[in-house]
Amino acid sequence: MDSLRGGNRSDKVTNRAGPGTYPYRRVYISEVLQLTYAIVETGGKQYRVQPGETVRIEKLVANEGDTVVLDKVLVINNEGSMAVGAPYLAGAKVTAKVAAQGKARKIIVFKYHNKTNYRRKTGHRQPFTAVTIEKIEA
Repeated sequence: MDSLRGGNRSDKVTNRAGPGTYPYRRVYISEVLQLTYAIVETGGKQYRVQPGETVRIEKLVANEGDTVVLDKVLVINNEGSMAVGAPYLAGAKVTAKVAAQGKARKIIVFKYHNKTNYRRKTGHRQPFTAVTIEKIEA
């Protein structure tokens, strides 16, 4: 137990769970920093992506199986060496394959005005594109 408290390792311990693990698995900070990941911007939002990961982003005009290039890369962490753009990294790109096109779950939009018999109920399903990240190039 002392090795988990820093006896043999100089790293701090966090309880951040990885995908498919028990939520209280201990992960060392150095393990988190050794990952290769990028932060990309698409559809007005920013996403942290890793190779092999499937991410739902805002709808892109592409068919299933097409390859898309996300060139608005803000940050690349390549096994501990971090490169930060101002605002974007020149020459950096993330290649992804379109896995699916779809719509998210329906949300209910209910408008109500008190004492005036005004009630409007509509629904909305946000379209998305699911992409699988293939490679990150700096």
